[in-house]
Amino acid sequence: AEVDEEYARDNFNLYGLRAHFQYYDHALEMVLSSEAPDEDDLTDSEFLDVYREATALYGVIHCRYIISPRGLQVMRDKYLKGTFGTCPRALCDRQHVLPIGLSDETRASAMKIFCPKCEQVYSPKSKFKDLDGCFFGLSFPQIFLQSYPSLVPLDPPRPFVPRVFGFKLHKQHSLITRKLDDGDQDRATSKEQKGESSCAGRGSTG
Repeated sequence: AEVDEEYARDNFNLYGLRAHFQYYDHALEMVLSSEAPDEDDLTDSEFLDVYREATALYGVIHCRYIISPRGLQVMRDKYLKGTFGTCPRALCDRQHVLPIGLSDETRASAMKIFCPKCEQVYSPKSKFKDLDGCFFGLSFPQIFLQSYPSLVPLDPPRPFVPRVFGFKLHKQHSLITRKLDDGDQDRATSKEQKGESSCAGRGSTG
């Protein structure tokens, strides 16, 4: 998502960033500038130092922007359009994915994609694969799905069922199958506990 210039000019949104960038003022000026660097700029080592910082600074600002009310709306539109691609897991039925970083630090790791259905993280095979993960950070998918609960997939992911010549293999369950079974057991245990507490309550009143 392209960061609104108004957002990037608001000092409140930039709080605490100055201490992390050596050329903060020059980098911010470059971020807000509409001028593209020319060939002479790209051969100037001092300019390149500021340019690298400006790129990192923009990434950190972008990470903050996409969890703002306006930024979340922009990302929602992109998610619904499938801008970030679909889950590479075949049994997730082309579920749209969300961008995520494995670190909030700049230059720590490349952007990954998070599938809301199987809740796994994958490497993208698109133009986003070289993007710094700090542009999105660790928290974005969770904040996004909490902000738009209607976009959380209702159907659980379909587990892969191992077979040999068409016959299921007994006692071999996938991680997703075990997770679904554990969820069913947890719900059953919870119902039993509620029933026991209800009976105990009626007995004490008698």
